[in-house]
Amino acid sequence: MSQDNSVIIKIDNLTKHFPINRGIIVQRQVGAVQAVDQISFEIKEGETLGLVGESGCGKSTTGRTILQLHEPTSGKVYFRGKDLTTARPDEMRHMRRNMQIIFQDPYASLNPRMTVGNIISEPLEVHRIGTARERKERVQELLRLVGLNPYFVNRYPHEFSGGQRQRIGVARALALEPEFIVCDEPISALDVSIQAQVVNLLEELQDKMNLTYLFIAHDLSMVRHISDRTAVMYLGKLVELAERDELYTNPLHPYTQALLSAVPIPDPSKEKKRQRMLLKGDVPSPANPPSGCRFHTRCPIAEDICSQEVPEWREISPGHWVACHLV
Repeated sequence: MSQDNSVIIKIDNLTKHFPINRGIIVQRQVGAVQAVDQISFEIKEGETLGLVGESGCGKSTTGRTILQLHEPTSGKVYFRGKDLTTARPDEMRHMRRNMQIIFQDPYASLNPRMTVGNIISEPLEVHRIGTARERKERVQELLRLVGLNPYFVNRYPHEFSGGQRQRIGVARALALEPEFIVCDEPISALDVSIQAQVVNLLEELQDKMNLTYLFIAHDLSMVRHISDRTAVMYLGKLVELAERDELYTNPLHPYTQALLSAVPIPDPSKEKKRQRMLLKGDVPSPANPPSGCRFHTRCPIAEDICSQEVPEWREISPGHWVACHLV
């Protein structure tokens, strides 16, 4: 891990396990769901780091644990050199102004009993920023910024489409002028025609406000479009991290290769010639992950060492990290 001053977020062996309890009156822990297990990476100021992987691999848990919405089981999260895992509640409250999240579901993340104006101004009220008049003006300014009519402040969420609701979520995230935003699959619940509008909005806001994003998504082509670097996650572990073009043109980990081989190519002749890499079996349970490399049960090139030893997270070439014994 580098000591670069431009690094805004640094993750060091971050782990989040959710306990599995049994019993009605007296509960006891009988296991744990290993949602995130000893991952390390960093995000530089002004960049977009894409985080991809299958459903249930721990992407959203990673984003929420970085923001301390989930308390880490172990590991460290640094924001501009400050360890968030040891911060006092009053320190964490103050630092939350610089870190926000855009949630996945625009229908569930907005309170149906609150007007748009109240939803967007709530962060300002919580942190006691400005007078009532100044907050109202700020809300109208934010609505204009995300491409909505500022006179919509007295409307309720049910009066908006999915794309408009997500824009309201973006406006709420921007209310405190944060430096870092976790975009937790912000386009997966939207129609394809609306997805491009939201992604273009996020890019415009990043250029205008020098924002830093952790962009979590399933859509590999969209991640390639928006991200500067891309990280690939499998069953709670990071398996590969590289510059965007490097990862897409030279994937080293077998799981990354399988993911990219599933992305459709719009040219029928190229699609017909392409060699697909089909994975065998199902994703193991995070409550009982395989020993050694977690991917070895589905890996087409696995050897004996893969089931016995956890692969080291190492830098193969400048900026290209991978966790695989055979690379």
